[in-house]
Amino acid sequence: MVKPLMILPPVAFAGLALAFYVGMQKGDQALPSMTEGRPAPAVTVTPLGAGAAPTDADLRAPGVKLLNFWASWCVPCRVEHPVLERLQTDGVVINGVNYKDKADDALGLLKELGNPYARLGADSGRMALDWGVYGVPETYVIDAKGVVVLRWAGPITDQVLEQTIRPAMAKAAAD
Repeated sequence: MVKPLMILPPVAFAGLALAFYVGMQKGDQALPSMTEGRPAPAVTVTPLGAGAAPTDADLRAPGVKLLNFWASWCVPCRVEHPVLERLQTDGVVINGVNYKDKADDALGLLKELGNPYARLGADSGRMALDWGVYGVPETYVIDAKGVVVLRWAGPITDQVLEQTIRPAMAKAAAD
């Protein structure tokens, strides 16, 4: 016979998991962006892994590009990872900034899930402050002049990609 108290923890956990999932589907756009419409702040990262780290020149290079702040300990970052990989497959240049993370953990996550980043660097928190990052993940759409067109706080889901990120990329390409 199942006792009612034995059912309570799994039911409570399922309810909490559902609440977190629903909450992750909404980007926190109520937070103001100090970067939208302005030149991108300086890129101050240390290299992470064998590849090159993003630079200021990379953000001013021709074409539309993304700058994505992420961390291995960030569950919503894992949620958006397949979307970033699809964007990379589509030819979108994504610069990654690993935020307040251990290098081995960050590189381990990329080995496990794949690396969608053209350039990758690590930030101890200083660059994130300059960019006005509230938490990870946060993604910035940047035009060819190095101007931030959009800041998206929260994971990029399929819905966010189609309704927000792609239109911002189109706007950045037209500027």
